[in-house]
Amino acid sequence: MKFSDGYWLLRPGVHAAHPVEVHDVSVEDGAVVVHAPTHHVRHRGDLLKGPVVALSLSAPMPDVIRVRITHFAGQVAKGPGFGLTVDDAHEPEITLADKAAVLTSGALSARVHRGDQWRVEFTAGGRVLTASGAKGMGFMTLDGRHYVREQLALGVGEVVYGLGERFGPLVKNGQVVDIWNADGGTSSEQAYKNVPFYLTNAGYGVFVNDPGRVSFEVGSEAVSKVQFSVEGQSLEYFVVHGPTPKEVLRKYTALTGRPALPPAWSFGLWLSTSFTTSYDEPTVTGFVDGMIERDLPLSVFHFDCFWMREFHWCDFEWDPRVFPDPVGMLNRLKSRGLRVSVWINPYVAQRSPLFAEGVAGGYLLRKPNGDVWQWDMWQPGMALVDFTNPAARDWYASKLDVLLEQGVDCFKTDFGERVPTDVVYHDGSDPERMHNYYTYLYNRTVFEVLRKRRGDGGAVVFARSATAGSQRFPVHWGGDCESTYESMAESLRGGLSLGMSGFGYWSHDIGGFEGTPDPALFKRWTAFGLLSSHSRLHGSSSYRVPWLFDEEAVEVLRRFAKLKARLMPYLHQAARQACAEGVPVMRAMVLEFPDDPACAHLERQYMLGDDLLVAPVFSAEGEVSYYVPEGTWTNLLTGEEVRGPRWVRDRHDFLTLPLLVRPDTILPVGAVDDRPDYDYAEGVTLRAYHLADGEHVTAVGGTTFVIGKQDDRIGVRVDAAPSRWRLLLVGARSVDAVDGGSASPHPDGVLISAAGGATTVRGVR
Repeated sequence: MKFSDGYWLLRPGVHAAHPVEVHDVSVEDGAVVVHAPTHHVRHRGDLLKGPVVALSLSAPMPDVIRVRITHFAGQVAKGPGFGLTVDDAHEPEITLADKAAVLTSGALSARVHRGDQWRVEFTAGGRVLTASGAKGMGFMTLDGRHYVREQLALGVGEVVYGLGERFGPLVKNGQVVDIWNADGGTSSEQAYKNVPFYLTNAGYGVFVNDPGRVSFEVGSEAVSKVQFSVEGQSLEYFVVHGPTPKEVLRKYTALTGRPALPPAWSFGLWLSTSFTTSYDEPTVTGFVDGMIERDLPLSVFHFDCFWMREFHWCDFEWDPRVFPDPVGMLNRLKSRGLRVSVWINPYVAQRSPLFAEGVAGGYLLRKPNGDVWQWDMWQPGMALVDFTNPAARDWYASKLDVLLEQGVDCFKTDFGERVPTDVVYHDGSDPERMHNYYTYLYNRTVFEVLRKRRGDGGAVVFARSATAGSQRFPVHWGGDCESTYESMAESLRGGLSLGMSGFGYWSHDIGGFEGTPDPALFKRWTAFGLLSSHSRLHGSSSYRVPWLFDEEAVEVLRRFAKLKARLMPYLHQAARQACAEGVPVMRAMVLEFPDDPACAHLERQYMLGDDLLVAPVFSAEGEVSYYVPEGTWTNLLTGEEVRGPRWVRDRHDFLTLPLLVRPDTILPVGAVDDRPDYDYAEGVTLRAYHLADGEHVTAVGGTTFVIGKQDDRIGVRVDAAPSRWRLLLVGARSVDAVDGGSASPHPDGVLISAAGGATTVRGVR
């Protein structure tokens, strides 16, 4: 929200009050508390008026500082609030001196200057990361409404990322971002997944601890500052020190929650019935049989909205006119090795039997006058489940439990953005603060049902809406995109932005949701989709089976679906990293190469895990331009080498794209290409690319390989060695000898077939 009129003036009707000097400093319960008047105190008469800014600095964990700015402290605390994990045993270092008050948490310090000029600095490693200066922090009033605002400085060359899944430029500088979930597709400034967290390339991130509407001006009001504001009497935010972007994400997700590990089968290909297309069991079976006949690996079949009767969403009952034997059908699908997903949302149509149940039980959101809140958008007479009511959560969960008992494996948790504010919640939560937070309660309810049934590591949803903390309940997909190259690119930007906001896994509708892609677009999007963490074929009014496009589309899908299955030893380790550290599987280049300035703005390519660079092709002709960081990289599909740093312009057919392996990499490739869930270590091939001298540790499933290289000698040790495993020395011409195995020529180098748990290769050339 903009309060100023240029640099010198305020907008008409805006009144501002900013702290100008420190009056007193104290230490209370481990926090530094500062009181700062908004005018200079020249005599005792100046002590008789306000406002006075109350600033509190504390440390919930090392390298993280909490900042709270308060005007009137008597405002009633309103829920909900983000569930945060703090280290109660952490004690910051506090120094009160004549010139400054300093609170230090790990390597991060907050310094409040006590001179004539108000300034709060956040420092680490001997440098200022960011600062709140004169006329930055303050209270703003407009039309009788009170806001708390903060402005944090941006340095020269500093760029901002995050703020949820946003489909505009990956770098947020110059943008206005309101944290307010909306069903706006992928082609507007609105977003399904709004997260009040950003990080920069200057070694820190900022999380605004408010689940309601937070307004960000990212270099768009004061061009050298990030401004954020909330309506009310207080504002709380956290400064998170890295120094690297990965470290910022590790600490931010330690605070707000780490992604759960999805089941291995979820990384395979999902095929949907699509939205408005017709599908009965013969149609579904025809698609599944078509995939099997064409040797196209398929893991999950998804039933979209019309598995239920029209005007009855959601009643969680199979439409008996189309599915007369749902349990039998599910058993028949599962006998083909498939998992089954069904579409749900948190809304209840008036014709659903659940509507009357919800009214009688008090499970639906109500207006202030006691009426159930309803409207006719999406479903006639639609109401919303009140997930703040524990009984409503249990009621909703019981309906899902019946489906799980029938044989359903997971749910696509659609919607959750269109949440009204003219309602009363069961627990008294503030409707404005609940607007974004609603999706957290909704997806948590569904995820916990699945976890209860399937156990840790067995639960997965396919969610559209989210907010801070929702990363705990994966997976999330990008929403309604169009069948265009432009929409394919905006989808990628959204996914990379979401990854920079603490979310570990992400998917999108291959081919686009709205419209029907032409064959070229479908094939380009297929390669991109199967080199994403999760992969789904889904559309609105047309099917997405590849043979409806052309025969080459079948070949493209087969190639990349099988490739993804063979990459599962590598991808599953990247998924475990997301779960353990909060580092996403799909990463903006700057996350992996923060010291390379060429990576700062890259948004048409990404890293898949630590070691694979993917540059999707956004043209039918196959023209693609991408940046290669330092070192000699190798195209996994063609074997061609590229030495960086440099920009490359290539032309690719539909069966290839820039998929480069980072130098000094051990890439584990599995022996199975028709499913994502298998014993990754058995028969694995460790592909070694331009290894530097030293030790390399690679985890494959429950097996750890330790590869040591010294000059022309390579040794491998394995704990709990599988019966078969191989080492491929990519680019090698020959070897002199192998102890514990045998060598043979390979199109990509020299292949070592191991004979046990230890192998040594000498004379590698």
